[in-house]
Order: sequence, then C-alpha cells, then structure tokens
Amino acid sequence: MIRPRHGELEVLARFPAGAPRSTPLLFVHGAYAGAWCWDEHFLPFFAEAGYAAYALSLRGHGGSRGRDYLDSYSIADYVSDVADTIAEMSEPPVLIGHSMGGMVVQKYLERAAVPATVLMCSVPPQGLLTSALGLAFNKPGLMGELNRLMGGGRVALDALREALFAQPVPAELLKKYYQLSQPESHRAIWDMTLFNLPHPGAMHRVPTLILGGEFDHLIPASLVEMTARTYGLEAEIFPGMGHGLMLERDWIGVAQRLADWLDGAGF
Repeated sequence: MIRPRHGELEVLARFPAGAPRSTPLLFVHGAYAGAWCWDEHFLPFFAEAGYAAYALSLRGHGGSRGRDYLDSYSIADYVSDVADTIAEMSEPPVLIGHSMGGMVVQKYLERAAVPATVLMCSVPPQGLLTSALGLAFNKPGLMGELNRLMGGGRVALDALREALFAQPVPAELLKKYYQLSQPESHRAIWDMTLFNLPHPGAMHRVPTLILGGEFDHLIPASLVEMTARTYGLEAEIFPGMGHGLMLERDWIGVAQRLADWLDGAGF
C-alpha cells in the first residue's frame, strides 16, 4: 500500500501486481470514519481483481487536513475534496460511496459525470430526517450515543457494534474500529438532513448499483429501496448484514457482487 497525498488530503491506494484495468475505483467513506474503513478489506480485494483502488479521507477525517475545523465543513466541501482528488487521477474513476459518502457521490453528480457510481447504505436523496426520526423512536439509546460521538465525546463499544454490525465481530477488531472512529461535522449532518439535498433532475445519470443491509439501523433497507426508486433502479439488500457492509464478517460477498457488476458493465 502507498499513501499518496492529493494536496493535504489523505488518499490510500492499492494497485494490482500487473497493469491495472483502465478504469480506477475511488471509495468515499461515511460519517465518523475515514479512508481506513475501505483499506481493511475492499482496497486489497479490488487491487487483486486488477483495479487501481483508492480511498479518500475527506477533510477533517483520517489523515487529511483540518481536524480542528471539522464543524465548519459542509457537504459541498466534501464534494470539492472528491473533485480535487479526481482531477489528479489519470482517468475518471467509478465512485463508490458509503452512507454519508453516498450523499457526497450524489452531489458530485450535479457537477460532473463519472463512468459509474455505487451507493452503499447511502443517505437517500430525500435526506436523513426519516432515518433520524426512526432511530429516535426505535433506538433512542443509539441515537444518543451517535450524537455524543458527533460532539467529540466517547461512546460505548456496544453502540459501535449496534451501529455498524449485524454479524459477530471480534472484540479486538471492534476496539480497533472504535479507536479509529471520530466526530462528524454538525454542518454536514444538517446539510444531509435539510439544507443541501441532491437534486435528481440536475444530476448526470450514469450506471449505478444500489446496495443495502437487511439489519441496518442507520439507513434501513426501506430507505435504500427509496433511493433506488428515485433513480428508477432496483436495490440489492444483503440478508443478515448491517450498516458496515465493508467491515462485516461476510464483506467478501458484497465485494464480489460489486466486482461482478463492474465486470459486467465493462470496467
């Protein structure tokens, strides 16, 4: 693995042993995370499958600039980070966004086209309000823990398990992910709730795969299906899996489905 720096943004990258396929992949993380979440499994998997695989840490996240100013950052700022990263790539990538990263990908499509996109457990174009209300009624304890994390407080390990996982996760891995998790920008959360939602009519329409998890408490399968309907597509929901599809025990099934889709689309 190498860690190229696009300006002051952290970009993790893994490459195949031979010549890569012509279209690279760029993975965009969700709230409270960084590029590290993709490097656990997905970047090595897709490098082995022949892709140049990159994962960006948005400003204020992971090893990127600006942690001290996190709350000032908007979804538009995160979209600019994606645009800046793409501008330094040799070819336009397939964009894969998870959760908040899926919202960033949708907003990027208002600016420019890419060869294809993948939305994994993505914030729907209708925003976070429905998800937040559902969480407040059905999982009020988890809602409180996420609010505490957003503000920089520490949360219980069990809250992280409930937020990300439906499958068993070893204690040592859970502790590792807990240590890597971080606060999120209040401004970005409000943008995703109300103030800067995607405008489907203004977006470039490109081939898109929409994936979700059956037991996702944060972006329930019903909202993943709503996203798919908005774009005239069918959602694929992975049984027995939670929000952290790329970190779940059965992550390889998700990665293989994505790889098959990319291959079928000619990438």
